[in-house]
Order: sequence, then C-alpha cells, then structure tokens
Amino acid sequence: MAEQQKKAQEQDLNQLLKVRREKLAELQENGKDPFQITKYDVTHHSMEVKDAFEELEGKSVSLAGRMMSKRVMGKASFCSIQDLQGSIQSYVARDNIGEDHYKDFKKMDIGDIVGIKGEVFKTKTGEISIHATEVTLLSKSLKPLPEKFHGLTNTDLRYRQRYVDLIMNADVKDTFIKRSKIIASIRNYLNGQGFLEVETPMLVANAGGAAARPFETHFNALDEDFKLRISLELYLKRLIVGGMERVYEIGRVFRNEGLDTRHNPEFTLMELYQAYTDYHGMMDLTENLYRHVAQEVLGTTKIVYNGIEMDLGKPFERITMVDAVKKYAGVDFNEIHTLEEARAVAKEHHVEFEERHKKGDILSLFFEEFAEEHLIQPTFVMDHPIEISPLTKKKPENPEYTERFEFFMNGWEMANAYSELNDPIDQRERFKAQEELLAQGDEEANTTDEDFMNALEIGMAPTGGIGFGIDRMVMLLTDSAAIRDVLLFPTMKSQGAAKNEANNATQKAAPVAATPVVEEKIDFSNVKIEPLFEEMVDFETFSKSDFRAVKVLECEAVPKSKKLLKFVLDDGTEEKRVILSGIHEYYEPEELVGKTCIAITNLPPRTMMGIDSCGMLISAVHEEDGREGLNLLMVDDRIPAGAKLY
Repeated sequence: MAEQQKKAQEQDLNQLLKVRREKLAELQENGKDPFQITKYDVTHHSMEVKDAFEELEGKSVSLAGRMMSKRVMGKASFCSIQDLQGSIQSYVARDNIGEDHYKDFKKMDIGDIVGIKGEVFKTKTGEISIHATEVTLLSKSLKPLPEKFHGLTNTDLRYRQRYVDLIMNADVKDTFIKRSKIIASIRNYLNGQGFLEVETPMLVANAGGAAARPFETHFNALDEDFKLRISLELYLKRLIVGGMERVYEIGRVFRNEGLDTRHNPEFTLMELYQAYTDYHGMMDLTENLYRHVAQEVLGTTKIVYNGIEMDLGKPFERITMVDAVKKYAGVDFNEIHTLEEARAVAKEHHVEFEERHKKGDILSLFFEEFAEEHLIQPTFVMDHPIEISPLTKKKPENPEYTERFEFFMNGWEMANAYSELNDPIDQRERFKAQEELLAQGDEEANTTDEDFMNALEIGMAPTGGIGFGIDRMVMLLTDSAAIRDVLLFPTMKSQGAAKNEANNATQKAAPVAATPVVEEKIDFSNVKIEPLFEEMVDFETFSKSDFRAVKVLECEAVPKSKKLLKFVLDDGTEEKRVILSGIHEYYEPEELVGKTCIAITNLPPRTMMGIDSCGMLISAVHEEDGREGLNLLMVDDRIPAGAKLY
C-alpha cells in the first residue's frame, strides 16, 4: 500500500514538472521568456509599504518577490508576494492589466518570481494591498515548493536545501538577519573601542593556538603540506609584537572533530588582543560587549533561551575553577597536593581519566563533570590549571594556576581568555610539553611554532586576549536549538555515491523522466565474520533479555570522548531512555535522529563518562581489510517504539 502511494506521488510530481516546463516552452515560443529579463525597478518592499501606508495610499509602487499563494476568481484574482521583509497581497483584475496579461497571470505558478506595479490601497477587510496595473513574470519556478517544510523528519532536508528553508520559514530568515546584525554590532562596538579589524592566513604550516585536530591539505604549487587554521591566536599576537596594540578578527576556523548540536567542523571565531591589559580587562570588555550587542540587536539585556531567562544587565559572576569544583562537587583541590591524591579522589567520584593526565587535568575533568551544567547565568570561571593552558601567564602567587578565564552561559563555554604568555623561555617549555603529549598520542596537542617564538623573543607587551564563539552567541541571542540553525550552510554528510549518480543521471535525462533507481552493489568478498558460538545458551537464559524497538529522539557526541554517542530514546514508556554507544567512528549523530533501532532494555545502568547508560543498542560487527566494520541495527520506521522482539 505504502509503495503504491509512493509511486502515485512520484507520478503526480512528474506531471507537475512536465506542466511547468511546457508553460515555459510556450512563453519562450511567444517571445515572453522570463529568463531574458535582466532587471526590474523595485521602489518598495512589503513592510515599507505597510509601515508607510498613510503616506503611500493611492500612490503607485513596484515590488518584486516570490508568489506564495494565488486565488483566481473569474475576472479578478488575489495573490501574495513574499520579499525580503515579508509578504503583501496584490489584487489583480483583468480590466486593470489587460485581457492578454491576465491570461498570462492565470498561468503563473506558486513559486514564480514576479514584479508587481500598482496603487497602494486597503481592502474591505482592512488588509493593505497593491492594486496591480502590471504583473511581470521575472523567473519561472520549474519545481513546486513543498507544502510543509517543518518537523523532525525534515531537518536534514532543511539544512541541505537552506534556500527552500528560507522561503518557507519566516523565523529562519529572521534568525539569519539577526546573525548579520549581531556581527555588525560586535564590529561597531570594537571599532569604537579603538580596535583594528585584520585578516590572517587560513592556510598555515603550523596550526596552533588551540587544542584541536586540524584538517590537512597539500599545496601543489609549493609541493608542501598545509593545515587549515584551528584558531586566530598566533598571527594576531604577531601583530601585537608589531605594535598594533588592539586587533581583532572575525573569521572561519576549522577543526577536524565531530558534529553535534554545538559543534560544526567549520565555525566562526572572533579573537581580539589588547596590549597593556590582562584577563580582568578582558572580563570587563566581555560584559560590556555582550550587553551592547543584546541591547542593540534585541532591544533588551534580558534574553530567554529554551524557556530560561538570562540577565546580561547584572554583573557577571566570577568564580575560580577550584571554587566551582568545591561548590558543585564538594571536592577542594586546595587540599589535594599530589597526582596520587588527585587520582584517588577521581576514582572515588567515578571521574574517568587517562594515564597521561596530571593533577590539573583531573581538576578540569571534575569541573566539566560537576560544575559546567550549573553555569546558566553569565559566569566567568577563572584561574585554570597550567596543564590545560599552554599559552597563558602563570599566577605569580600560585604558579600551578594561570591567569585565564572561560565565560559560561547556559552551561556552555562562550569565550576563552588569557593574560597572554609573553615570556619566550616559558613559552618554549610549554611547547615542548605539548610535543611530549603529541608523542603520547594526543592528536590535539600543539607543536612548536618557531616563527611565533622568534616574534616573542623580539618582545611582546603584556597583553589580554580572548576568543568568542560567534555561533554559540547567535544561538543564545536567537533562541536556536542547534548550531546548524545559525549556520546558513552547515556541514552535511554526503548522501552517498549511489544517490549522487542517480541525481546526475536525472539532470542529464529528459525533463519528465522519473529519477532512476541505482541499486548499490555490495562486495562481501573481503568481509570476515566472527565464528559462531559453539557453546549453547539455554533458551530460558536468552529469553530474559528484553529486546525492544526504540526511536532515536536525540543523538549527540559525548564531550571529551572521541567514540561515544549519547542517544535519548523513546522505548514506548513515558520515560526517555539514555543509552551511550561507542560508534562515533561509524556514524555522525544527526544522521541517526528519527531512526528506529533495536536495544536491550533490561540491563543494569552502566556509568560512562559520568552518564548512566541504561541498556545496549544492537549493532552488527564484521572485519573488512583488517579493520572493524560496524552497522547499527535499524528497522522499519513503521515498527512502534516499545515493540518487543520475539
């Protein structure tokens, strides 16, 4: 039944495409090809007409936009035109535009781009409209717009086809208009504070300034390997050495890491550096900048994110990392003096650490585990341990800690700031320690940047520096749930070679041809399967495992874990079930949302990275060319959540 319905929908779509192309061909034969029009004189936008109605009533205006609705009623019709600012209604009468032009209008389709010239008036129902004297087809839409473009099942399509998302969802367009205004407001504020906006290289020989794995590429002309930058820091500091004193850059940076609701491999970072100040100066600048941007763009310093109000008008809280861990975990690291003591208290509190981790690393793990989620209101967390701050000045009175802060809101890190390290001897030792970590397998560790070291040896003034995540700032100020909602074109996983081949074939085929189905041929010749168990399990034991169908409501990468994905599942009960699975190497979280999987639901909770995992998702594992392959077991979406497997 479902297959028949699908075929019927495909036939309907093909017929619609055929009709639209026939309409275009007819226009072209009659010398009315819309694609030959090169410009149109637009005097007003929809909102301008509505806002200035008293002044414009009875006057002629011309607007252009996409036709979003049309009602043909004999000799007169109504249509709605959507432009940058919104929508406006137009009254189109045969007697006003002429019989031939009215016939052309009646053949226009929803989605066509048109220009409308006419007088501003108000209908009997009080709606401000345009009484058309001319209607010009400016571009023919050859594909119909979707009837509905909302909901979980369409998020993937919305991100891939942002142009359709912007047409269909006014709130999406508003978010990106606000994003543009937020970035402009940041620039205005910093320029007013005497900062210079600069640009630094994206292709670098040494990607430093942050703990992140870079993307690598090859430059053919020089026959050299380059990396895409992971931060803006080291070049901006070179400019401080050069005497520029106050500099900032807003630019894309690239990190070869996972995708989730707060991370995209390319994102917008703003870094600034100011000579002759320290991290306290950066705190003052951050408070003032956030207040300025919120007031200018939103008209208030009180913002609401996911139903929670945050007040940017009040002084931001300032707390040390040690005090935050003491407050939220009940552990005082002032009383912990050795690595052995730190490891013991970590085991006691089920905080997982690695062999290479030192005392300061374990303090940071405690902070992430127990404190971060509580930092909802604007908070500066200060004085990080030296082990996790390779570019920061030590605190003179306590060299185990540094003059660094991270700015938190909504439990998220929003900014990272230092009293910058300007001692070249100390800096070289820090780089050396980072290279040792790199040798131990830490792919996010830095290597020594000799040119940057040369700059430091020439001499850098005492400097305060900070990096702001612009995308997260936009998320908070626009109440957007995921980073992809504030990136016009987020990174998406390829839809597959077979699908691309089918798309290419469709584009080359006749206009009305149905999309060919390309069947993927799978080669199992190199696949090795684990031998079957010879030991028998009695039926009663096996039957105690409760296998259930579960729907994936949410899926995201577990912070600080390269393998784990956190699933929030509908298991057919009123409670949401959380299961962690080490399959990030094989799947990105967004591609699993909405899928129906199989899980064992009656296992005791198992704590992983401080999160209780309540059950096990079932995967199929094999070996191929010496590497493990894995496929999460997914079933037909028609199977309801909670359905038991027998």
